[in-house]
Amino acid sequence: MVQFEELMLRLENSKSDIDDLADALGLKSMLSEIQQLELRATEPNFWDDIEKSQKVLQKTGALKGIVEEYEKLKSHYDDTHALIELADEEEDESLYDEALSEVEAVESELASQKLKTLLTGEYDKNNAILTFHAGSGGTEAQDWAEMLYRMYTRWATDHNFKLKAVDYLDGDEAGLKSAVLLVEGENAYGYLKGEAGVHRLVRVSPFDSQGRRHTSFASLEVMPEINDDIHVEIAPEDIKMDVYRASGAGGQKVNKTSSAVRLTHIPTGIVVASQVERSQYQNRDVAMKMLISKLMEIKEREHLDKIEDIKGVQKEITWGSQIRSYVFMPYTMVKDHRTSFETAAVDKVMDGDLDGFINAYLKYASQGNAD
Repeated sequence: MVQFEELMLRLENSKSDIDDLADALGLKSMLSEIQQLELRATEPNFWDDIEKSQKVLQKTGALKGIVEEYEKLKSHYDDTHALIELADEEEDESLYDEALSEVEAVESELASQKLKTLLTGEYDKNNAILTFHAGSGGTEAQDWAEMLYRMYTRWATDHNFKLKAVDYLDGDEAGLKSAVLLVEGENAYGYLKGEAGVHRLVRVSPFDSQGRRHTSFASLEVMPEINDDIHVEIAPEDIKMDVYRASGAGGQKVNKTSSAVRLTHIPTGIVVASQVERSQYQNRDVAMKMLISKLMEIKEREHLDKIEDIKGVQKEITWGSQIRSYVFMPYTMVKDHRTSFETAAVDKVMDGDLDGFINAYLKYASQGNAD
């Protein structure tokens, strides 16, 4: 039947891409690495260092997940191929909708896995540290910053990433002034790195009694969490430490503590803070990891040889560098100004539906367009 023949042709167009995907993912070397990691796990002294052993197990699990995902795609292709063949032989038109749905699912899975091959940066596989800052504009901007915080929290939860609030400073009347969120999971930084920049909101303000339209700004910094095996020298005299009582929103966002720590890197003026842990020592450790991550991110961005070469932040986010606009009035649209990807489904975006924007940026960056 013609409709099944066309559907079969559409499916088979994906076959070469599925075969090429194995090479793009490096499945052969991946299987070899899994074998080596599993051998390490059988060594008598494997559990002597709990932290290192857990990292080995996490990496093994992550690699196995990629292999299993690819094998699942191949099986899905084969099953769909068999379904279309059967439907065509039986001339059973009632199976067309199911077969079409399966072909679309195979194409979607293939596109998702191909996207992962674009995550080739040195730190793409790392956890991501998100830092939110409200722009000028008081309550309106602080409310917008909290809306962004919620949006990324929803996205991360939907994609099975773990979340940990590191720092949270309440707004004066609503929202937040600043917050730091750790997103833990494979490729968290790779997916989220393109979200860094200034986000612009246009809406009728709920805080304006006259119902006027307002434009607000909030910025998002995205840094990779640097692994402990990367050693960075920072002179003790270059760090100023302040201890203060936490004043976050509480609940799931942050634990109340009297041992919050703020570190200032004197040569660059970079400030990081942590109030999520219960002891001053733990918070200092978290803040130091954030500072190292920030310095490494600047070093990579500025193509510097050493951390010591960083004398100041030359390419920091500025309010003129907005990457995306979210318009609630007089029409609804979210548009990325780099990739031109846009959607009218503002509510879905604010509920964490960011995959279209993230995917568009990764493709955009793979063509050499990103800084």
